[in-house]
Amino acid sequence: MKKLAFLSVAVLLAGCTVGPNYKRPAVTVPTDYRDAMAGPNLPVSSLGNEKWWLVYQDPVLVQLIHTALQQNYDVRIAATRVLEAQAELGIVRANQLPSAIVGSSVYSQQNAKVSNLFPAYDVNAGQLNLSVLWNLDFWGKYRRQTEAARAQLLATEWGQRAAISSLVANVATAYFQLRALDSELDIAERTLASRRQSLELTHVLASHGSASDLDVSQSEQLVYTASETIPDLERQIQQQENVLSILLGENPQSIPRGRSITEQPAPETVPAGLPSELLERRPDIRQAEENVVAANAQIGVAKAAFFPSFSLTGTGGLESNALNRFLSQPSQTWFAALNVSQPLFEGGRLRSGLKLARAQWQESVLSYQQTVQDALEQVSNALVAYQKDRDFRGQQELLTQATQRSDQLSVVLYKQGGASYLQVLTSETNYYSAELNLVQAQLNERLALVQVYQALGGGWRD
Repeated sequence: MKKLAFLSVAVLLAGCTVGPNYKRPAVTVPTDYRDAMAGPNLPVSSLGNEKWWLVYQDPVLVQLIHTALQQNYDVRIAATRVLEAQAELGIVRANQLPSAIVGSSVYSQQNAKVSNLFPAYDVNAGQLNLSVLWNLDFWGKYRRQTEAARAQLLATEWGQRAAISSLVANVATAYFQLRALDSELDIAERTLASRRQSLELTHVLASHGSASDLDVSQSEQLVYTASETIPDLERQIQQQENVLSILLGENPQSIPRGRSITEQPAPETVPAGLPSELLERRPDIRQAEENVVAANAQIGVAKAAFFPSFSLTGTGGLESNALNRFLSQPSQTWFAALNVSQPLFEGGRLRSGLKLARAQWQESVLSYQQTVQDALEQVSNALVAYQKDRDFRGQQELLTQATQRSDQLSVVLYKQGGASYLQVLTSETNYYSAELNLVQAQLNERLALVQVYQALGGGWRD
């Protein structure tokens, strides 16, 4: 009965938990994004819910992202941090359980004869002991520590997902930039070939008196202007390949190509979904919230330090002075105790610790609210950027078509003597610039899509 009563007291002592229970901090979330694309035929699901290989449909880009997710060092480091957090949780959780230590000793001693009163004798003895220590979690100190460690583990896991989302966006961005540079190089080489033909034509016209030396000089300028950009573009392309190689976790090397920049998907509208969904989908928001959970649990740990601590200690064992009778006729020993300790004077350390825990919790709440607000800003900025970049690209296509027609007409008129070579020079320069600007507009449209997808919390799902 005494043992039963003792165990009942121990169970009662382990049933209390001090400190506040977690509640999600209040945040102001609008019902819709500013400048969100509205339309009756938009799907309900947000773009952020889509798998990344469905958003980026270039087979080569998909394979590059797969390789990066397997080999990129930032992602691998993030995965290792998750393992560290799991181990830390296991260490902290062990404080809730009793610890037991078993020990044994065997010794033999022989003493020589001192006198007839003290003859020679032998001693062969053995001991087997079991010690148990259990710090009772009466105020929930260890449970709060476990709660904090578990929240830190979840925060680390969400940090890993944030690293994956960032990597997917970085690989897509670097790949689109590479394909844009390829298009610019193609334009430069095509323009150079065309201007060399124009230079030959100008030489022919000048030899027949239909063109001046100034026309020849201006034609040469066009050739040199186009040719000088090629080495610089080749440099940028190789450096961009190096950027992609490092993202892939590989040494600098050449990168395979897939679809051109104009063939990359660019939907007319992007479904954003509800802003409240960001609280559940964006990894950085979830990571910030788990930090709040951990800080909230630490308040309970700080509060529990004010109260008495209880521990159960027990020791039992077998002892025999004759090894041959160790199991048959041993001596039994045991000891049990309940220890209670109450802090009396700590010089304000406990009170300051509680203030520190509350301040850290308040900081984590503000950080969480700021993260939500930043996310809403990023989504709104990305949505308006995609919409306006798409409009700009459409106008740039019209401008490029107009400058192309002007360039063709100026060449025809120049051959027939109806236009000066200065007009040809101006038209070709305008057309070349318009083509390069169109590539940049197409790139900006694709990069804006990447930003929208990442801002909506997409890219981390397997």
